Amino acid sequence: MLKIMLVSLGCDKNTADSSKMLGILSHRGYELTSEIEEADVAVVNTCCFIQSATEESIDKVFELASYKESGLKYLIVAGCMAERFKDEIAKDIPEVDAFIGTGSLEKIADVIAELEKADRDEGEESSDAIMCFGGEDTAFAAEGVERYHVITERPYSEYLKIADGCDKRCTYCAIPNFKGKYKSVPMELIVKEAEKLAADGVKELILVAQETTCYGIDIYGEKRLHILLRKLSEVDGIEWIRLLYCYPEEIYDELIDEMAENSKVLKYIDMPVQHTETEVLRRMGRRIDKEGIYSVVKRLRDKMPDIAIRTTLIAGFPGETEEQHKACLEALDELEFDRVGVFNYSREDGTAAADFPDQIDDEVKDRYSREIMELSAEVSEDKNSEFVGRDMDVIIEGYLPDEDIYAARSYRDAPDVDGLVYLKSETELMSGSVRRVKVTGYDTYDLTAELEQAEE
Repeated sequence: MLKIMLVSLGCDKNTADSSKMLGILSHRGYELTSEIEEADVAVVNTCCFIQSATEESIDKVFELASYKESGLKYLIVAGCMAERFKDEIAKDIPEVDAFIGTGSLEKIADVIAELEKADRDEGEESSDAIMCFGGEDTAFAAEGVERYHVITERPYSEYLKIADGCDKRCTYCAIPNFKGKYKSVPMELIVKEAEKLAADGVKELILVAQETTCYGIDIYGEKRLHILLRKLSEVDGIEWIRLLYCYPEEIYDELIDEMAENSKVLKYIDMPVQHTETEVLRRMGRRIDKEGIYSVVKRLRDKMPDIAIRTTLIAGFPGETEEQHKACLEALDELEFDRVGVFNYSREDGTAAADFPDQIDDEVKDRYSREIMELSAEVSEDKNSEFVGRDMDVIIEGYLPDEDIYAARSYRDAPDVDGLVYLKSETELMSGSVRRVKVTGYDTYDLTAELEQAEE
């Protein structure tokens, strides 16, 4: 049986897709490897949200293509870049043997089997790449079909994709062009996945989609994320549920109430605003204004005073003036988001904003980004200082032997993008265990703490 290596690039939605592809391959009997030198098949789950992500994906495909000369049998490009640029890649990188679109990732094992069959039938490798692209209704397995996972990084924490596609048409974003309309995964399938993950030791579910807050509107006729949260919290073994990618204009009262009242739903929300100024938001095609952003932040904090709100901003959108940038900085100072990420505007082909006048120089974008992060660092440090002396639960990430210290995450910390909580312990702490600690110190992004009590 062939050995498969899979490289996952881009966002955590891709991570969730990659986990499922690995699960399908393992179930079909393929052996998995993390070493390209051992692999018969290399799969790249690509990203092309912005130019830098596209370049990273292309570089990785070229790198793996070079191994076709030393034993690699098949090279498969999957995911977003396969969907968006398959013709260009097929022309420029003929070593690619198959392309799998975002709506057909669950056919990964069938594609490999088809490649093997083509070789047997022809007696040599086919010169034409296999193209596997489904319609909008094929993104998720039908009810009753098994959905497999291989958890590769954190056996106690897993991304759970609840929807794909997007119905919004933000002027800077190409995703709807190749992912299609918003498609929710049926609730029964999600709960079944969660039960399997919990049985495998997962304690933290991180819900992801292009937009989680619209979950259910396409198949149930209404938003049902709050109902999904309730059902997932009833799964034995699941202790934490974290929400990412909640568009501010879609956050609704029942969702806020469920977050506030459900002890398993972390008081944490990832809410990308992209900007704060109404005129810029309108040019972006966003469906909220400055007043609306202030309103939703107030509603969240009124119900959950300690909620950690993470946001993302775009620096240097076409036409953004110095005055609008300064106003954004003032708004960020007032809103005091707990976590902030920023990326420079990327001019993407096929988007409306690519043709907008008054494109901004990279040097100005860099300055805007730097000033946003400098302000956000000050806010972050001030907020961290408020936690000194307080108790909180953390999930243990692992031991750092060089520093003789454990790294952990609190409810305020999503994996890989937020801060950490560092603590010493005389007794061994198991990764994935949830422990009570008292915060003893802080810096710009991280906390230090000590165990509230010794392990019994």
